[in-house]
Amino acid sequence: MEFSTVLYQVFMIFTLMAVGFFAHKWNLIHESGAKDMTKILLYIVSPCVIILAFQQPFTIRRLHVLLISFFCVVCIFLFSITASRLIFNRRLIKDEGRRNALKFSATYSNAGFMGIPLVNAVLGTQGVFYATTYLAGFNLFCWTHGIGLYGKKKDRRTIIKNMFNPNIIAVQVGLILFLFSLKLPLFLVTGLTYISHLNTPLSMIVIGDSIAALPLLSFFNDRGIWPGVIMRNLIVPAVAILLLHLTGISQTALLSVILLSACPIAGIVVLFALLNDFDQTFPTKLMTVSTLLSVVTIPIVSLLALMLG
Repeated sequence: MEFSTVLYQVFMIFTLMAVGFFAHKWNLIHESGAKDMTKILLYIVSPCVIILAFQQPFTIRRLHVLLISFFCVVCIFLFSITASRLIFNRRLIKDEGRRNALKFSATYSNAGFMGIPLVNAVLGTQGVFYATTYLAGFNLFCWTHGIGLYGKKKDRRTIIKNMFNPNIIAVQVGLILFLFSLKLPLFLVTGLTYISHLNTPLSMIVIGDSIAALPLLSFFNDRGIWPGVIMRNLIVPAVAILLLHLTGISQTALLSVILLSACPIAGIVVLFALLNDFDQTFPTKLMTVSTLLSVVTIPIVSLLALMLG
């Protein structure tokens, strides 16, 4: 994998984001339309991409790499959780809402909306196949540790329902197809392929639209966001690179996990703040600045990974 390929794809997806940004500014996309596109992505397009990624012959080698990748993903999340707890403590950050947002931001990347389209663009379905391990880890920790950061008890049914979202169900279906070498009919594969081609452009347009609604310049003046952004965009991916290189897994699997770990802060940090009656301004700043800077940090992380490889 050439660094120029990663750089090209990163600039390409930010070009698509710009389309969403200006479409919002020109009133071509409204709030209801953005919500509808988000639902289409979550419930239709993204599951199609994941299921297609598992449409490949079963081999012990692939299963072995998949399991190693998942183990590494769990280790990455455990590191992020531990480090953020030590760094963003009560003594240094008095405000509970800010403290929670920083801990969450350092741990959870925008793996689904930005990561999967990026991996699909750079590495294809083979990359998405290994990237699903990160999605599984994200959901496992996000709906246990992540929701627990905000201190309010949630109904167990709600947590279980959220953990088994469309992407995770698609991973389960795809894994069954892979393990038993079950091939979908050609007409179905063709249909899923057409739908999956919507993933990257639609995801980036939605992200660009959401950014356009925010007062961007004022966000960079808040010094409190920078520790969370630096940890999310650079430190955690750097640790992921070191860990994954020790395993000796294939470059495709390695880059798949690293690209998802290098993605900016997950937008769900704003949703969790909203649902638990915390201020949403600070997490919105975190997410937005992290996303904008990722046009620089993702290529840096990718270059480091390729140099060590």
